Amino acid sequence: MPSENAPPAAAEPLAIDPKLLEILVCPLTKGPLEYDKAAQELVSRQAKLAYPIRDGIPIMLPEEARPLG
Repeated sequence: MPSENAPPAAAEPLAIDPKLLEILVCPLTKGPLEYDKAAQELVSRQAKLAYPIRDGIPIMLPEEARPLG
């Protein structure tokens, strides 16, 4: 039996509220975003950028986005 102070097992990625995803758009193109649960990113295909999600909060700053390959 694990102790109460044991570190948690690998946490599953947080899910984005579908209603939030409906209203969020890319700040550069104003186009739609796709949610990548495994990478914890919101992807703008038009801007070719992936915006990170940290602790369940989308970081919608172009300077924080990762360019897509």
